[in-house]
Amino acid sequence: MNNLSDEKERLDFFKAYRKLSESVREVILPGDKEKVKKYVSEALEKEEYGKDIYGQGILLRTIYTALIVIDEIGLKRSSVLAVLLSQLIFTGFCKVSEIEKEFGEDVANIIRGLIKTHKLYEKNAAIDNENFRTLLLSFAEDVRVVLILIAERLYLMRIAKFIENAEYRLQIAAEASYLYAPLSHKLGLYKIKSELEDLSLKFRDRGRYDFIKEKLNETKRSRDKYIAEFIAPVEKKLRALDLNFDIKGRTKSFHSINNKLLKQKIEFEKIYDLFAIRIILDTPLEKEKAECWQVYSVVTDMYQPNPKRMKDWLSVPKSNGYESLHTTVMGPEGRWVEVQIRSKRMDEIAEKGLAAHWKYKGLKGENGLDNWLNNVREVLEHKDSSPNDLIDDFKMDLYDDEIFVFTPKGDLFKLPRNATVLDFAFAIHTKIGSKCISAKINGKNVSIKYKLQSGDQVEIQTSPNQTPKQDWLNIAITGKARVKIKQSLKEQAAKQVEFAKELLRRRFKNRKIEEDEARLMRLIKKMGYKNVTDFYADIAKEHLDVNTIIDNYLEQEKKEQELIEHTERSVENYYAPVPIEEVSRKEDVLVIDKNLTGIEYSLAKCCNPIYGDKIFGFVSSQGIKIHRLNCPNAPSMFKRYGYRIVKSRWAGKSGASYPVTLKVVGNDDIGIITNITSVISKENGMMLRSINVDSKDGLFQGTLTVMLSDTSVMDSLIRKIKTIKGVKQVSRY
Repeated sequence: MNNLSDEKERLDFFKAYRKLSESVREVILPGDKEKVKKYVSEALEKEEYGKDIYGQGILLRTIYTALIVIDEIGLKRSSVLAVLLSQLIFTGFCKVSEIEKEFGEDVANIIRGLIKTHKLYEKNAAIDNENFRTLLLSFAEDVRVVLILIAERLYLMRIAKFIENAEYRLQIAAEASYLYAPLSHKLGLYKIKSELEDLSLKFRDRGRYDFIKEKLNETKRSRDKYIAEFIAPVEKKLRALDLNFDIKGRTKSFHSINNKLLKQKIEFEKIYDLFAIRIILDTPLEKEKAECWQVYSVVTDMYQPNPKRMKDWLSVPKSNGYESLHTTVMGPEGRWVEVQIRSKRMDEIAEKGLAAHWKYKGLKGENGLDNWLNNVREVLEHKDSSPNDLIDDFKMDLYDDEIFVFTPKGDLFKLPRNATVLDFAFAIHTKIGSKCISAKINGKNVSIKYKLQSGDQVEIQTSPNQTPKQDWLNIAITGKARVKIKQSLKEQAAKQVEFAKELLRRRFKNRKIEEDEARLMRLIKKMGYKNVTDFYADIAKEHLDVNTIIDNYLEQEKKEQELIEHTERSVENYYAPVPIEEVSRKEDVLVIDKNLTGIEYSLAKCCNPIYGDKIFGFVSSQGIKIHRLNCPNAPSMFKRYGYRIVKSRWAGKSGASYPVTLKVVGNDDIGIITNITSVISKENGMMLRSINVDSKDGLFQGTLTVMLSDTSVMDSLIRKIKTIKGVKQVSRY
């Protein structure tokens, strides 16, 4: 056991291993255990198991994750074997093809999914929005991959107190709250969801967690007494009806209590539904609904129900398969108590989610999750979809109550609360959504903005002349609708641009004017357009008159010709400043000191680093300054102030423009300047800020400051300038 660093870790490992051996006995095939043991033993001998980025033993994490997968989630052979063997693939100890040959295709496919998601955390401890797309894609391909990730995150949260790096602790706690708890919720893992949320609260706001814990401890005795008093008469009545059941009381989770304190802005003592009673019936499938409603009748006869707090998930289960009957009743002493009524089968699905659902209904379950997964796949197919939109839609879809509406034929559709007529139209079909003009709700005309209510019968009205509009994005809330609307708007804009380009070309041709693309680009910038697409879009919308544009073009041509004629052939002291505009770096992604993001920084003016440069951070009195590794001041800084240097690197994608100064040497000819500015103007997303040229002995030395996005764009520009006739040398300052 070379990779188990101390005695406690060894004891933990053997304890977990014995427990796992018992748990897998019923699900693995003969020979599986011996083969896995052989692989793991050989890997241990070669020290393939070390520590993860959190400083925790990988072997121990693997065993405990496998235990959660089988005992708490209820997955079977393929998933457990994939967990136990995947680390050996990550380290290169063996290949997926070898595992496939030994254990089968299903195990290998799960490992392939885990490899994809494992890459998300290879370079960065925290998952970001772009990686969320990859995670959901894996989810859409095989739900078991994400169930395993949830198990791994649950283990990490349980041992988070042993993670020494405070930043890592906060990162995994934050992710547990905003990503893995919602995933657990969607998959019906309510027990795991609650534990992740509670542990997340513990590490993100320890003061709040301890306050709730202390309050619950103070009231435990009186709370237990109250629950017993509430249950006693109900239990007596149900026994008299000869029903088989189990009844238990519980207190709401720390996270749920905290949410109530924050949302309702009340004191702890005034939380009215702190209690929840669960009645679980042991009854055959065919009697479940009847007996659940029978229990409901008993409870509501005994205690006054709150009609606004009744939720029937028996008749219409949640899209993740959750079935239960909920009501909130007025108990003794005028205190509200939530009562949940369900069968033993329903309770197992509520505890173990999808895995239990498959057990009862098969992999192609009748729940709405298949539809939801299809929607995820459809949204993710479009690369234009924003990861931020995906996360927002994902959370909304999980946490808000679902509503159910019907087509005129009686087909049932489930949508998130606050969904509109437009969302429903796109849920039926993209073509219907795109042509939607209104709807009839229960026979009454309503607009596309109408927010649907549960039970509505919706008949969509369409028109062949209708197309998606920009303001539809303020109406639709579902991911599918929003992605389809954005896609349509983009296609419309592209058609408009092509139409406008062709119109302008024809007018130039009709007036027998030769179009100079560089001059047109200069005119477009002079008119205040930051990109060419907006210019052509305004032509298509008739906000700009084509003849006026051509007149302005001819006027600019005349002025440029006059300037050339009145300028000496020498370029000495040539200076052409371009207005400097403020550059936004909201989209920049900079990782500082290993894996820290979101830290304030500024780019050093001595070397002007841009996206793609090799860089380092320097802690100064003005905050962290980012320098290029080849900055002229770098050697001195490393030598004298090594303790103030922090590692830094670019990540994600460049979303901003950076100033780059180029030094150009060439023949003394004004035509060179025109050619250089022409090259720059043709580059998409590039802007010339200033040009300053001095001449001597028939040669000129010029400096150009250009706004561009990254080093690859800069290198491309340098190559193009070097091809201009008369240019001898181009280099970066």
